[in-house]
Amino acid sequence: MNAGHDAEHTADAAHGQALPGRKEVADLAEWVGIASVSSDPDRADDVRESARWLAGTLRRAGFLRAEVWETDGLPAVYGCRPAADSDAPVLLVYSHHDVHAVDPSEWRITPPFSPLRDGDRLYGRGASDAKGQVMCHLWALGAHTAERDAPAPAVTVKYLVEGEEEIGSVHLADLLSQHADDLGADVVMVSDSMLWSLDEPAVCGVVRGSVTATLTVRGARRDIHSGAVSGAASNAAFELCRVLDLLTDESQRITLPGFYDAVAEPAPALRASLDTLPFDLSAWQAETTTFAAPGEAGFSVPERLWTRPSAEVARLTAGRTDAPALGLIPAAASADLLFRLVPDQRADRVADQLRAWVEGHRRPGYTYDLDVSSTISDPYRTPQEHPALAALHRAVGHAYGAPARPIGNGGATPAAQLARACDAPVLFFGTGLPGDRWHGPEERVEMRALSLGTRALTRFLGELDAGPGRAGPRRTRLR
Repeated sequence: MNAGHDAEHTADAAHGQALPGRKEVADLAEWVGIASVSSDPDRADDVRESARWLAGTLRRAGFLRAEVWETDGLPAVYGCRPAADSDAPVLLVYSHHDVHAVDPSEWRITPPFSPLRDGDRLYGRGASDAKGQVMCHLWALGAHTAERDAPAPAVTVKYLVEGEEEIGSVHLADLLSQHADDLGADVVMVSDSMLWSLDEPAVCGVVRGSVTATLTVRGARRDIHSGAVSGAASNAAFELCRVLDLLTDESQRITLPGFYDAVAEPAPALRASLDTLPFDLSAWQAETTTFAAPGEAGFSVPERLWTRPSAEVARLTAGRTDAPALGLIPAAASADLLFRLVPDQRADRVADQLRAWVEGHRRPGYTYDLDVSSTISDPYRTPQEHPALAALHRAVGHAYGAPARPIGNGGATPAAQLARACDAPVLFFGTGLPGDRWHGPEERVEMRALSLGTRALTRFLGELDAGPGRAGPRRTRLR
């Protein structure tokens, strides 16, 4: 790792310490160097090593409980650091330590699991999504206790850092059910989200849900040589493309019957924020590396990201992908579909709408198989009047030196699932940026984002325990 120069500093008010400093960045780089790719069975031991690394780090940071929780798949990490006051509010932080799959041949600056600091950026898979976000919380907790000059934080802090988020959180429901007493909280904070800009302080108050599905069209029992049947045989790839083209209309609206019936208007605060949000389309395209910004007609890019549902084709496959086409007409073609949902849509209802839509577009000469993932998620909106949301706005405003505006998040999280399981409101706090290249080559995290994030979270821990912003007495006994 190249130590580079120090990041823009966040001052610990009690000791003047810069966070993250060299040691903190070195710790993050060590963790990023563990190839915890949950989608690769050959990396299962690496995911377990990542969990052990985090549990050990929590113990060294003073957590009375720091445990690796096994599942029928890959492990999560649980940590609890209680407040001295048994009636203090309880904050549960959710994130993940697994990372998205990589193609090392696409990485140019550094291999994905050989973290490199270059100036104010740390490169490596997971640096931003989401190991950097987890470490931000840990640094802030240390700074918070140092400010208090006390061995315990003002609020009880719990962590649930799962190891299967990148493959759909397949065992999260089991974890939430089996460990309900341990995970009791007054407030949940999801830290697997993005900022809008380092120059525009903001707090996310709404995330989209998701439905993923695979549609497979088959036109023959096997691939057929085109010289024998070309012009007279079914072509599954053409048929799949025809069906996909019907998924949206000329205005880029999704054509599933009833799909928009439950789409709610944005909350007034978010609507006002959207109306005044500075947005440079060219800069956004450059940061996200997109060539254009098409989408639902009549809505701006931020509106489409935060307040409107969407449909995407995430992958297309047909024919031989491991050898030349050899003049074959593919027997089958598949598309992985991703729907992003907004309040007040329900994922199970949209899944039913998709099934009915596919049924209505079948044609003779083909078979159609739709496989909807079991790990669908509902959208979620933080209760706008909850005092913890106001506390987070104050904390972010303090870190940036300017009031924080409400924003949304274009991705999905298990926020609705966590809210139901914990019977608690969910907040969102992230240090990712649109240009951090999540799931792509050269993923990176900005040191300034980590610095500002640490400062905001340090302040938030104090705000959560203060006056009318106090979340209230905890509901469950610590164990």
